[in-house]
Amino acid sequence: MPKHAEKRVLSYQPEQIFDLVADVGRYPEFLPWCTAAKVRTQTTSELVADLTIGFGPFRESFTSRVTLERPGTITVRYEKGPFRYLRNVWRFSPDPQGCLVEFFVDFEFSSRILQMAIGVVFTEATRLMVSAFIKRARDIYGPPQSAMVGSSIPDSKPAT
Repeated sequence: MPKHAEKRVLSYQPEQIFDLVADVGRYPEFLPWCTAAKVRTQTTSELVADLTIGFGPFRESFTSRVTLERPGTITVRYEKGPFRYLRNVWRFSPDPQGCLVEFFVDFEFSSRILQMAIGVVFTEATRLMVSAFIKRARDIYGPPQSAMVGSSIPDSKPAT
């Protein structure tokens, strides 16, 4: 079952990165493989959204419940779709260079065919996804002010 944990220091404020990740309705504008997004309901602390992901010949839609704990944590809980399970957590904390972003994703498709297909590209897909959020931050907030932007911090354990 694919899992990925990553830490990055970005030269933006935690609130700014939180807002980018929480703006689920805009994902198709910049996120690789996200072909559609519809926010069904939204409050200041939670949203329910339908996302469609596509890669190669595959197109799958799913529903997630997203808990928003401003400005520190975004937790995605899978509700309906092609997964057996999906766990996704983003954490944002102040850092001398701006914001420490911790990203964790763990999932398994119900279909063996989908699981095998994504397994081949999973690592590259997660790297592209994190990079897409960094590029989105630059597009929205301008160039970073620090040389530490996007520096990886090795992490073998999931963000908790």
